[in-house]
Amino acid sequence: MNSPTTILVVEDDAAIRRILEYQLQKAGYEVLTAEDGETGLFLARKHEPDLVLLDVMLPRLDGHEVCRQIRQDYRVGQTPIIMLTARSSVKDRVAGLAQGANDYLMKPYDQEEMLVRVKNTLTLARKQREANPLTGLPGNSAIESELNRRLATQESFAFLYVDIDNFKGFNDTYGYAKGDEAIRMLAGILTEAIHDTGHEGFAGHVGGDDFVMVAPISVAEDIARRTVKAFDLLKERLFRREDWERGHLSVLDRQGSELRIPLMSLTVAIVLNEGQRYTHVGQISDAAFELKKYGKTFQGSTVVKERRGRGAGEDTDSDALAPSQAEPETA
Repeated sequence: MNSPTTILVVEDDAAIRRILEYQLQKAGYEVLTAEDGETGLFLARKHEPDLVLLDVMLPRLDGHEVCRQIRQDYRVGQTPIIMLTARSSVKDRVAGLAQGANDYLMKPYDQEEMLVRVKNTLTLARKQREANPLTGLPGNSAIESELNRRLATQESFAFLYVDIDNFKGFNDTYGYAKGDEAIRMLAGILTEAIHDTGHEGFAGHVGGDDFVMVAPISVAEDIARRTVKAFDLLKERLFRREDWERGHLSVLDRQGSELRIPLMSLTVAIVLNEGQRYTHVGQISDAAFELKKYGKTFQGSTVVKERRGRGAGEDTDSDALAPSQAEPETA
């Protein structure tokens, strides 16, 4: 069971402090309070709250100094901070932002605005913590949360698992920096493919060369085809000319014999969840794994799609689109 979100309110005005505590508790948050900067800093380090509402004008330590010291503490340095201030000048706001504040709330504040700013700041902080540091895409916990949310609402959706074929050979030959470039390129392709369809979707980075997308069933195949076509078009820039023209990487093994490693390609596995076929994230992952394994039996970039009408737990039945079939129609 998830623990409640904890907010630390550091405010020397007792009336404002009590009002903030009441409003935040009513909104479902657990609240800690402090009447001065030193106490606020102590509580921040002791309890590691999810967010700090920090007044600027405080006794003992002012809000800017509290913010600065929080940011320098490795234990709580990433805690989001919203500054509370009665000062409206740009200079005053910039001073707090320079110390690492995430947002500002002007006094007297509107309750609805305060709660929206708190929610938005917490959401952004959570997404930043969950994001893959290489691509900035949501990581495993966010992917699982997205799938659980859709399963809980019993909506139909397509789950797309995207894997780069022969990535290890490329990475070993060209080095990690070039491998990271390939991964970032694919991350950009995924987000663009979802955006171009004009539908709500989700892209996540499992790790390494493995990615996922979640999208409406009606556009899943289109997104997969766009992804494959863009990757096959853009990947040329990653290879040396001689490797690209030869069509494979040529390396020597320990015995001095030549090994021919195919150039990178994509396998995209599409799992269709409709009519509550799946009830658990693990079932979706298992189906995607089987489809991906089947897709890798084809040469070149491949989209492999689960057939409709089979229930969770049954053997995966699929349709595979060869690379030429997987390309979208051109305008």
